[in-house]
Parts: sequence; structure tokens; C-alpha cells
Amino acid sequence: MFLRQIAVSGILAVAAAASALVPRQNVNPGPVSGDTFIHDPTVVKTPGGTYIAAYTGDNVQLKTSTDRTRWQNAGAAFPNGAPWTTQYTKGAKNLWAPDLSYHNGQYYMYYSASSFGSSRSAIFLATSPSGASGSWTDRGMVIESFENTGWNAIDPNLIVDAQGKWWLSLGSFWSGIKMIALNPSTGKRADNQLISIAARPDAGGAVEAPYITRNGNYYYLWVSFDRCCQGAASTYRIMVGRSTSVTGPYVDKSGRQMTQGGGTQMMASHDSIHGPGHCAVFTDNDGDVLVYHYYNNAGTAQIGINRIRYDNGWPVIF
Repeated sequence: MFLRQIAVSGILAVAAAASALVPRQNVNPGPVSGDTFIHDPTVVKTPGGTYIAAYTGDNVQLKTSTDRTRWQNAGAAFPNGAPWTTQYTKGAKNLWAPDLSYHNGQYYMYYSASSFGSSRSAIFLATSPSGASGSWTDRGMVIESFENTGWNAIDPNLIVDAQGKWWLSLGSFWSGIKMIALNPSTGKRADNQLISIAARPDAGGAVEAPYITRNGNYYYLWVSFDRCCQGAASTYRIMVGRSTSVTGPYVDKSGRQMTQGGGTQMMASHDSIHGPGHCAVFTDNDGDVLVYHYYNNAGTAQIGINRIRYDNGWPVIF
């Protein structure tokens, strides 16, 4: 009996060790409070240790936090409007999917101008010394797409690779996720090359919201599969793949390339968490942090925050 117990304990220990290597799915968001409504979030930690979030809304909306938990509204990035974008938004003030980062002593924000269901879109760049409402200076258009382009210039994300080169990933539906090289001195496009890094040719093209991070020897491409923006009926889910090169090819845990529909699922709808997606990742004192939106049972978009660890070179949300 004693030997049998030892054997069973050994089997359980091996099983537990094996399960620890499998990315956990459907972890509940960490605690947040205050003004928790958000959509398509991005977060940057300031040199002073506080946090700024930007998200989809009229003239790009901002929030701030001192502790990464309690958030408060902080106005619009462009409180006087952004008339240079209205040819893409059909006159609307709503600007989409900003991407915040801090380089060269200033904040960079790439953001999208489009209208729902259209690929007549553009990505713009703005910079700010403080990140505060009204402090942003538009630096012009970075890239645009047209109705016949076959790809969509929204959902930008800046990644600086291990060699210091700047890249912008972007894309939503159509032929999938693209990447362009940027000139670090201007933040604008460096050449005319357009690199494909993810697509879902067998799923109606339902991939968007790329975000690339680096940990150790790997770059990780985070994306959202399926459908956003339907409240509690949204089917968004967070997927990831990895590559040793920033330009790919990115593959999932099974080895399937993301250009062929691959992706390892990291979080999907569960319990009262509906359609988690459009994630961003930033590094804090306690490691990498995942921020995303999800819908509650009432259909209201909420900020979700979790930490990330890495097992065998794959991210695990906890």
C-alpha cells in the first residue's frame, strides 16, 4: 500500500509538472477599480512610475493610474479635435486602437482612423512630452489603405527589436497582419516593403489587433481572433505565436505558421468574461503585464489586467 501511494504521488507530480508547461487559459482578470470602461487599450509606464492608458474613443481617450489598479479618466489626447482624420472616419470623431510607447524622452502614439467595415483607413503618429490631454502634436500619416488594397491600415503597434530597429505591425481582416519598417528618427515609414506575418485564410480573415513583444530569444505576436464589438455576444479571443525573428515566421505551439491561421489560444470567453481581446503588453517591475478589454454581462467594455510568466519559452497568463 505504501509503495502504491508513492507511485500514485509520483504520477500526480509528473502530471502537475506537465500541466505547468501548458499555457493557462481563461484566467480571470486581476482587480481593477475606478473608471474601468475601456476599449482597445494600450498602457505605458511613465518614467515617474505612474501609468497612462489610451483607448478607442472620441479624439483618442486617456486614463491614468498611480498603482495599475485604480484608473481615472484623463480626457482626450486631442481635445480640440483631429480634423486631419475625418476623411477616413466619414466625419466621426471616433479614433481607434492607439498604441503608446516612450522613446527618446517623449511619448509616441500611433492611432487609427477608419469606419466600421471599411479598409479606407490610415494610421497616424503623434508625440507628446508628457502624455497628457492636449499635449499631443500630430506628426502626420504613417500609412494608409484603400478599398482595393486587400489589407487594412488600422491597429498599429510599435516594436523596437534587439538590434534597435523600429517596426510597426498593423492589420485587421482582409489578408491579415502586416509589418513595415520605420525610421527611428522620424517614426515614419522607412521603405515601401510590406511583410505579411499572420492571416486566417480559412476563417474569413478574422484576425486583427497585433502586438509584438520580446522575451529572451523570442518575439511573440499576440493577436485577436474572431469578432469584436458585439457586447456580451462578442467572440474575440487572444492568441499568440512566436519567432526568433521579429519579421517571422511566427508559429504556434503545434508548429503551425500564423500566416496559415495558426495561433495558440491564451484567453477566450468564460463565465462573465465575454470576448477578451485587443491586448497590449508592457513591462513593469514585476514582469510583463497583459492589458486587454472584455465585455461584462451587461455588454460594457472593461479593462482586464493580468501578469505574464514564461514556461519553456511560451507565455502563461496568471
